[in-house]
Parts: sequence; structure tokens; C-alpha cells
Amino acid sequence: MRVSQLLNPTLREVPAEAEVISHQLMLRSGLIRKSAAGVYTYLPLGLRILKKIEAIVRQEMDVKGGQEVLMPIMQPAELWQESGRWDVYGEEMFRLKDRHQREFCLGPTHEEIITDLIRGEVRSYKQLPLLLYQIQNKYRDERRPRFGLMRGREFIMKDLYSFDRDEAGLDVSYQKMYDAYCRIFSRCGLAYRPVEADAGAIGGTGGTHEFMVLADSGENSVVYCPDCDYAANVEKAECKPQVVNDAMAEAEQQLVHTPKVKTIEEAADFLKLPKTAFIKSLLYQGDDKVFLVLVRGDRELNEIKLNNALGGFLSLQLASPEVVQKLLGCPPGSVGPVELPENLPVIADQEIPLMEHAVCGANKEDYHIVGIQPKTGIRLNQVHDLRTIIPGEACPKCGTPLKEARGIEVGQVFKLGTKYSKALGATFSDENGAEKPCVMGCYGVGVSRTMAAAIEQNYDEMGIIWPIPIAPYHCILVPVSTKDSEVVEATERLYQELQNLGIEVILDDRDERAGVKFKDADLVGYPLRITIGSKTLANGQVELKERKAGDTRLVSVAEAAQQVKDIVEKALAF
Repeated sequence: MRVSQLLNPTLREVPAEAEVISHQLMLRSGLIRKSAAGVYTYLPLGLRILKKIEAIVRQEMDVKGGQEVLMPIMQPAELWQESGRWDVYGEEMFRLKDRHQREFCLGPTHEEIITDLIRGEVRSYKQLPLLLYQIQNKYRDERRPRFGLMRGREFIMKDLYSFDRDEAGLDVSYQKMYDAYCRIFSRCGLAYRPVEADAGAIGGTGGTHEFMVLADSGENSVVYCPDCDYAANVEKAECKPQVVNDAMAEAEQQLVHTPKVKTIEEAADFLKLPKTAFIKSLLYQGDDKVFLVLVRGDRELNEIKLNNALGGFLSLQLASPEVVQKLLGCPPGSVGPVELPENLPVIADQEIPLMEHAVCGANKEDYHIVGIQPKTGIRLNQVHDLRTIIPGEACPKCGTPLKEARGIEVGQVFKLGTKYSKALGATFSDENGAEKPCVMGCYGVGVSRTMAAAIEQNYDEMGIIWPIPIAPYHCILVPVSTKDSEVVEATERLYQELQNLGIEVILDDRDERAGVKFKDADLVGYPLRITIGSKTLANGQVELKERKAGDTRLVSVAEAAQQVKDIVEKALAF
């Protein structure tokens, strides 16, 4: 390919709409252009990168026995209603009606469609296991599309679904995909970490892992152990209860006037006590149920853990001040676990029963109770791990202090179990003729998101630094002058030689200053650059630069192509 023939409109200025570096650089380097909020057109170089990621994904899926299918983007509402998920996605689901007023959605995911396919085609245990996957556009009506390809309304995803006879078979399929994902992201040249995670709206009762590309700009926080293999999203990380013995001295229970005190911070300052001595009381609504949640004053409640502990609600939120006032007779800042209605459940974090004495709201405006004993003075209906972990806490596996990192989720693997197969009737006959539901797993890779995440991890002040396996081209040739016949002839010979060696090479044949060509090459992020100039050519040499290392060296014209091939082959070997 020659740059003079390439649709690659680069920009010198940072677009005002772009908030994160990947979005900025994809626009500036001419990889994408915005069509609508959260919807993008991929230009030739951007599409080449996507196709390379897709090729790696396909190869690893096929190696593990995956079979590629292609399912419809437009899905009938009846299937989602049958699975019980039509309302779970809420406003994120694009919904439409045909001319006959039949309801459809644009698929945000494909569990229903694939399960419907299997229930119509699989009859016997002899047809299992099955691993079926596709690479296709997905659609989610994000409230606020942002960060370019990181959070869009239309995105490209690989989703694979496994169907097994039993849990043991699911374990095998899950491990296959876990291993395949490790290879995918390693082959893409990315630093990543698999972490334990929450299943979210996909559901299922089994395990799940997210694959995080590590980057300071990541929107997810993960904790990991430097001494063992434990790593988890902070939403999922298991918390060991910690006892704070000196939080407050033993004291007789008493009602204390605390005027205008509304928060734990204000109460701690007013009473001259540490936040560890307080019980944070929060009235929550889950669908049509109301319950009181208790965590220690220095802790943050983890709503995902709370929702999972209570069985899962479609809607979970703090009760409004009006509901608090009506039910408990006080504003939210005065709520406490005392003198409660008998039908109001109390859900506590596992650290609450370990507190000897504590301070809590009195369910009376401008008053707190000091010296309450949670073991005897508070009704606890359920006790769970409900808080968000803090870096530095002990690893739940080995006890080493946990560290924190930021990550961008690019893949997730789920054990679904029989959630969808039971709801949709995807069954098979076992060896004894008994009818059983298929045991399922689902496994997704955000293909377009991986492209953005790669940039967030690989860039500098000049532009993108593509890992060789997913770079749009391996090498760019830059002739210093297009008017010097010797330079042009040497460039053309080298161009042909690289192509013959199987190197993806692009030639910047524009009649532009060398500085302009260099800036564009660095902005786009070609891993290797060969500069051909009359001065070095007089000595039979050209200049070879590796974008990532920044190293520049002179190599002989005769050896240049082979050196490029050696670098590329080493990077692609895995």
C-alpha cells in the first residue's frame, strides 16, 4: 500500500469531543470517524486492526473446538420474555416494532437466540458438548456514550456459548475458554490480568472472570496479590472481617444530642471518635421490598454484593428521604438499627457483630446512641460480606497485603449453569433416556474495545505504539525525497523485497517534507520505520527505527528487509 492512495486523514489538533487518549488518537490518526453519539465508522487502517484482532480470536476459538455461526442482530421480544430478561436491561435495550406491531430488540447479547437454536437442534447427549461462537455487532443504548470505542452504542464483540451435559463438562469448557483468552490477549501484545468478577445482568450461579488490560486510565479498579494468583474486581473481591478493638472504650448506652449532624464524618468529629466506632445505617429499596443495611462507619457499602446476597433485584437503590421519614420517622442522617418495625429486615456486614460497642443513629432527628452493643442490642436478620475492599487488606488466599491497579475490561467468561436452558427448554436425553437441561457457559471478547484498550496501554506524546501483532502495517518506508531518483529506486526495491518476504509494508510516497511523514508515522504508530536518504544511501545504508524502543540504527540496504522480517517473526511467535 502507498500512503498517497490511502484514506488516512490525520489531525494535528486534539478533537474537543475526545476525553480519553484512545479516542483522541484514533480520531487524530485517522482510524475512525464519528457517525453519531457512540457510533463510529472504521476507516481502512482502523478496520485492518480490527480484522487482525478478529483473526487472532477466531484462531484461538477454532483451536479449542469452537464452531462459528452468525446469529441475527434483530431478536424477537418473545424469546427475552421467555427467559425473563425483557425488563432487566431496561432503557439500555434498543427496542423496535415491525409494521405488524410485533416487538423486537437490537441484540445487546445473544443468550436467548443461541439457546433457542439449541433447543430446536439438540436431542441427545451424543451431540454434546458444543462450542458455538460469532463475531458481530452488539447494541446498547448507553445513557451517555463516551470515551470513543470504550463505551459506545454499537460495538463489535465475539461471543461464544458452551453447551454441556453436566457441571463437570462445563468446567472443562470454561477452562478451555479461560486458557484461550489468555492466549488471545498475550498474542495481541497486551499486559492483562484475569480477575474474579460479578456476573451482572447475564446471570448464572457459577464463577466468572473478567480479563482486564492494565492501564492507568482504566475505569475499573482491581485488587491483586503480588504473591499468589488471586485477583478480583473490587466489586467482587472477598473481604475478611477485621476487628478494631480500640474503636471506642466500653461505655454505658446513652442517647446523645447531635444537632445538625447528618454524616458519619460529622458525627465522628462531633463526638471525637474514630469512624470505626460507628455503624452506618442505610435504608434500601429492592424492587418492592425495603430493608435496613448496616456497615461499619469507615466502610463503603458494595451494592453488587448486597444485591447478590439478597437474591438479585431488578432495581436496587437507596430509599428516598420521604420513604425514610414515613417508615422510621426521621431524616436519612439519623437512621439507626433501633426501635425498628418488626417487618423491616436488617442486613448487616460481617464486621457489625464483631463490634463490642458502637455509635449509631437513634431514628430520631439530631440524636445518636452511644455505647450500643451490636451483639445484644441490635436485631440482625442476615449477615454477609457487604463492603468494598481496600488495597492493603489481606489476600483471602494467602494473607499478603493486596495491591490495586486500574484496568479496562476486554473479556469475560461466565458459568451460566441452567438459567437459560431451563427457562427456554433446551434439553437433551442422557444415556438412560432421561431428559435434562443443557449446562451452559458464555464467553465474550470486546473486539473493538480491545483495539481502544491497546492504545490506552501503548502510546506516548507522539502517538500510538502498536504491538506488532495488531498493527495496521508492520513497517513503513519513508523516502526523504521523492525527487531523488536513487532514493526512489532504492525505496521501490526495498518495498518489493519486504512484500516478497511476507511483511506488511506501507510506503509513504507523498511529496511532503520528511518531518511531516515522520510525525504521521509516529502518530499512526507503525512499529518499524525505515528511512531512505541520500546521505546514508551513499554508504549503502538505511535507517531502521523501532517505534516502541525508540532505537534508531543504521543497517545495510542488503540486510534491511531480513532484519525487519526477523523482528516481525519474533513478535508474532507465540
